[in-house]
Amino acid sequence: MTQSVVVQVGQCGNQIGCRFWNLVLREHANVNKKGIYDEALSNFFRNVDTRYSDGHGINLPKGLIRTLKARAVLIDMEEGVVNELLQGPLRDVFDSKQLISDVSGSGNNWAVGYKQYGHQYRDQILNILRKTAEHCDSLQCFFLINSMGGGTGSGLGTYVLSLLEDEFPEVYRFVTAVYPSTEDDVITSPYNSVLAMKELTEHADCVLPIENQSLVDIVNKINQMAGTGKMASTIKLQSTLISSQTEIKRQEKPFDAMNNIVANLLLNLTSSSRFEGSLNMDLNEITMNLVPFPRLHYLVSSLTPLYTLADVNIPTRRLDQMFTDAFSKDHQLMHADPKRNLYLACALMVRGNVLISDLRRNIERLKPSLQFVSWNREGWKTSLCSIPPVGHTHSLLALANNTCVKSTFTDLKDRFVKLYKKKMEWNKAALQKQPIL
Repeated sequence: MTQSVVVQVGQCGNQIGCRFWNLVLREHANVNKKGIYDEALSNFFRNVDTRYSDGHGINLPKGLIRTLKARAVLIDMEEGVVNELLQGPLRDVFDSKQLISDVSGSGNNWAVGYKQYGHQYRDQILNILRKTAEHCDSLQCFFLINSMGGGTGSGLGTYVLSLLEDEFPEVYRFVTAVYPSTEDDVITSPYNSVLAMKELTEHADCVLPIENQSLVDIVNKINQMAGTGKMASTIKLQSTLISSQTEIKRQEKPFDAMNNIVANLLLNLTSSSRFEGSLNMDLNEITMNLVPFPRLHYLVSSLTPLYTLADVNIPTRRLDQMFTDAFSKDHQLMHADPKRNLYLACALMVRGNVLISDLRRNIERLKPSLQFVSWNREGWKTSLCSIPPVGHTHSLLALANNTCVKSTFTDLKDRFVKLYKKKMEWNKAALQKQPIL
């Protein structure tokens, strides 16, 4: 069994990481009823016996669960979010020696995060990454979670990514990058995003871009359907992707619902590595099958269903609807319509009691409406994991290497150019007002 390490950088990265660890514990608790440390848990957790005087404890490869420690590295140049994690219900899951924080922040400046804090904390970051890797028997992947709009997430996050490539060149690097919306309150977010994208293109093996506005739209859609209309009485609220009803009671934060969606994406992405299934997909198979050229590694993701109906009898038409929804623009985690663009490859990661025949039948049903490149018309990769997410009977994560990402990146470039032109005009006007000596 392989292991993965989650690297959370910046405020956004650590908030998403907090939701991820909460949900992954909830999922394993639902499956692992006997409290045994098994291979599924070892993917993201160490089992540590802390009853020793030196305070470090030792790793227990099997047996009863003692103290679970997340295979995580937490980095933020502001103390707020990291301190909340250390004082919250998940405080015992994180090892304090795997945290790096500062007090001043990066001031929403990519250069401060990359150049200043990157060089300042380089040795400390490398030391923590090496120690975390030493606890793994077979380290397969680093999952980097960051935002593209802020200074720490974009700057220091991409600096850490380059360190991972230099230090662990054989370990896969998956990046979950949250892109700012057009109405983002950070003025410099176009600068930060464009500068960070250069690093993602050069150093990541696979990038899952997620747009803030798409998350907002999905949350609003779920809340609207759960609160009003004909469907309200039939939706199981605890089954929605934004639900937190079964976790430890606490005050819900504004972005928790959006962060839950990203956390569910990571849960489904790693399900085949953690649980058994009739057709499991390893993480290396994603890059092998979906990335035909090294720099074309941006994958558009979609999740379905967004909720479960109270009727537990799932007829075939609802199963088919799940596959249809995965290719509709309303379920994409980016503002994009993949059906109107060209597919290079596509992966379907199904969880729950779904037959291979149902999977193949739906692929054949959808093929005529999807346009694939001429040299890869059979570019499908599929997986079936028998363990469904908590609150659902089945689910589907679709990953598409599709040209629809171009529109998002073009909009980002246009915002960058517009902002840069304004700066040049302001500089020109300032020079004209200067007196001639």
